[in-house]
Amino acid sequence: MTRTDPLDVPRPHAQLHFGVFFQGVNHWTIWSAPESGSQIDPASFRQVTQTAERGLFDAFFLGEGLRLREVDGRIHDLDVAGRPDALTQLAALAAVTRRIGLVSTSNSTFNEPADLARRLSGLDLLSEGRAGWNVVTTDNAWTGANFRRGGYLDHADRYRRAEEFLTVARALWDGWEDGAVAGSVGAPAWSAPGGVRQVRHRGTQFDVDLAPTLPRSAQGHPVIFQAGDSGEGRDFAARNADVIFSAHGNDFDDALAFAEDIRRRLRAVGRPEDDLRILPGTEIILGATEEEALEKKRWIRRQQVTPATALGIAGLLWGIDLSDRDADGPLPTEDPVVAENDGSFGARRIADPRTVVGEWRAKAEAHGWSLRETVIALGPQRGHVGTPSGLADKFARFVRHGAVDGFNVTPYLIPDGLDDIVGLLVPELQERGVYRTEYAGTTLRSHLGLREPLTHRSAPEQRQAG
Repeated sequence: MTRTDPLDVPRPHAQLHFGVFFQGVNHWTIWSAPESGSQIDPASFRQVTQTAERGLFDAFFLGEGLRLREVDGRIHDLDVAGRPDALTQLAALAAVTRRIGLVSTSNSTFNEPADLARRLSGLDLLSEGRAGWNVVTTDNAWTGANFRRGGYLDHADRYRRAEEFLTVARALWDGWEDGAVAGSVGAPAWSAPGGVRQVRHRGTQFDVDLAPTLPRSAQGHPVIFQAGDSGEGRDFAARNADVIFSAHGNDFDDALAFAEDIRRRLRAVGRPEDDLRILPGTEIILGATEEEALEKKRWIRRQQVTPATALGIAGLLWGIDLSDRDADGPLPTEDPVVAENDGSFGARRIADPRTVVGEWRAKAEAHGWSLRETVIALGPQRGHVGTPSGLADKFARFVRHGAVDGFNVTPYLIPDGLDDIVGLLVPELQERGVYRTEYAGTTLRSHLGLREPLTHRSAPEQRQAG
């Protein structure tokens, strides 16, 4: 029976959106369990994407890394790695799917717009309007060392480059007028005079002078995703993005505060506050009962945080090599070494490691935790755990109170990690009227309910809420 919404729900007809995030280099995808399949076999990518499409997901979101993670100059060989080039992989998946969007993580720091914009446009055409681009930036020199200009950019500069990159890319995507190609064999020329415009741009980052080689797809532009969480990142998303991929999806109050901040930034730049979809990354663990789900979570966390991984994570917090310690023993007694984090192991910078270490020691002593148990309990937290019915109610509250527009789901197993979500959770969401029962359109932009691309609107249109 379909459940009705209380009158005080601010978005009573909101629909939840799902994407699937096939990660790049990481330790969250369990590769060492018998239940796991290949992480690099094309069949795994195909199965995950087709399962997501069967579950009416908006998009398959492919992570990408330009260099393997390292610790003290050594490859961190506990990670899942080996991803192919994102655009190559997504083009192959376009041929074996019909509706699901295909989102490439492609770096604006190390690519050039004349090349990347064309390749994204090619994916958009091949998929008939299903392409998306997750615009990522990188500021660490250990990745940039393999690139001609060294690759290092200060935090603010990488967003300036990304914004100029997008400006050029959009000009290239708009370079073909509608009707630029001859509509009949009797036309005097293959392209209409002036139908293809030369793009000339000279800025601080790029100097471009070329005629774009491809027309627009059915959705106009690839859908723009963005994942920065700093103030600069949020402002960049408010000015430029169609979707923001955030880390604010576990706690309702935190997610709502993030969403309200994004809506405030949208209004400040003259965009409607519903102009950007908020899709936090998450992990979903299901069980027939709450206790079964919690027991499954305990198994998953111990698979994800192996003893060696626990020592690696703790070593980054302490700033010292802990690889010869006992992960099932006590926390290190040494004080942390405060040093600049170079991004090794894909870690985030920790502003005040001494305070964090103090909190870890207090909790470990109070609960009798080992180092590994402490990392599992207090390290990065992710995801939602529960029964299909319970999580359907929870997600309905999130989306209908404006905390999220949906979730980008990271399977903890490949290639079967979406099976329970599609088979058990999606029907519960559909029963509540909070999830689609069929695709309404054919493009990624239509799946997400987005307006036309920003460069196709007048200023008043940008300010009007839909």
